Amino acid sequence: MRPWLMLASCQMFGGEITDAINPAIGIELFHNFTLLHDDIMDDAPLRRGEPTVYKKWNANVAILAGDTMFALANKFMLQTRPEVVPQILELFNQTAVEVCEGQQFDMDYEHRSQVSIADYMEMIRLKTAVLLAASLKIGAIIAEAEIHDCEFIYQFGIHIGLAFQLKDDLLDVYGQQEKFGKVTGGDIIAGKKTYLYLKALECAQDKAEYLRELYSSHPDDSSHKVTEVKKIFDELQIERLTRNEIEIFYQKALHDLMSIGLPSEAMETLIEYTDALMQREK
Repeated sequence: MRPWLMLASCQMFGGEITDAINPAIGIELFHNFTLLHDDIMDDAPLRRGEPTVYKKWNANVAILAGDTMFALANKFMLQTRPEVVPQILELFNQTAVEVCEGQQFDMDYEHRSQVSIADYMEMIRLKTAVLLAASLKIGAIIAEAEIHDCEFIYQFGIHIGLAFQLKDDLLDVYGQQEKFGKVTGGDIIAGKKTYLYLKALECAQDKAEYLRELYSSHPDDSSHKVTEVKKIFDELQIERLTRNEIEIFYQKALHDLMSIGLPSEAMETLIEYTDALMQREK
């Protein structure tokens, strides 16, 4: 997804795709580096329907593989038009710092009793959205887009990234495991304070304390926990409320895109792709 966004942005602004191919490879290497390390931290058994690297081999292999991928990502970022390299590297490395900050917040929130929806949205902005936004902006930088258009495409990426992560959270609970490629209810089992859980707490009233206790429990058999939490989510219409929030961010993203000084037909491919992301069920 991230390489595609970079290439599409570069082409949309009239750049040469060949100038963006190596940075696009770099952004995907970086993304997969974060996944290798995140899976260790999250104790995740599956990634894209396959055993995670640390599960198939061990944590040391996954750490070293991830570190190597990060180094290679920087190497590929250098392989484009020399005059834009400083600007690209500044954005890429700032994004890397923010992604790591987001992951730290994610881990911190697992142990914090009080986490607000605003806290969560800032965490996923850092952990997920900034990398999508940077992919798009790097493509625009390579194409020498106007400064204000670079900022609009960046904000488009932020809003799409927020919507994308909320959809990911939704699918974790309501998706089909064979399509989604992860264990269904994994966030519930791990006690992750996702938007769905935080919104449920906000709406639960007299059931809030029971939901907190249930969500923070770690039974040997997690199936009952998942079933009970989903039952509460269903009663509170959390799926509908989450889909509404996704739509709000998607509409903000479209507004950002329409603010760019290009004819609408130049943006059709990007709109079609992001619409497919929002409609996905895996």
